[in-house]
Amino acid sequence: MKIVIEFYRIRPQDDAHAVVGRETEEAVDLDAAIERALALAQTLDMPQRPDALTITDTQGRRLHSCTLDKVSGNRGRSSP
Repeated sequence: MKIVIEFYRIRPQDDAHAVVGRETEEAVDLDAAIERALALAQTLDMPQRPDALTITDTQGRRLHSCTLDKVSGNRGRSSP
């Protein structure tokens, strides 16, 4: 399946979101998409380290979103 991964920063004062990176990828399933997104969060050259990510399909339907742990880059809170 074709997916779009958006990486963003979150401003705590007002929960504003700023996209710092966007990638279109192919994945066999949602688990593979999440794995790819987490790997990209660590290796993709972005202007800032992202606080969270969202995975959508090509129609814009949200498949997954989660915050990223600042220290290890692992998933924090997630939602479908």
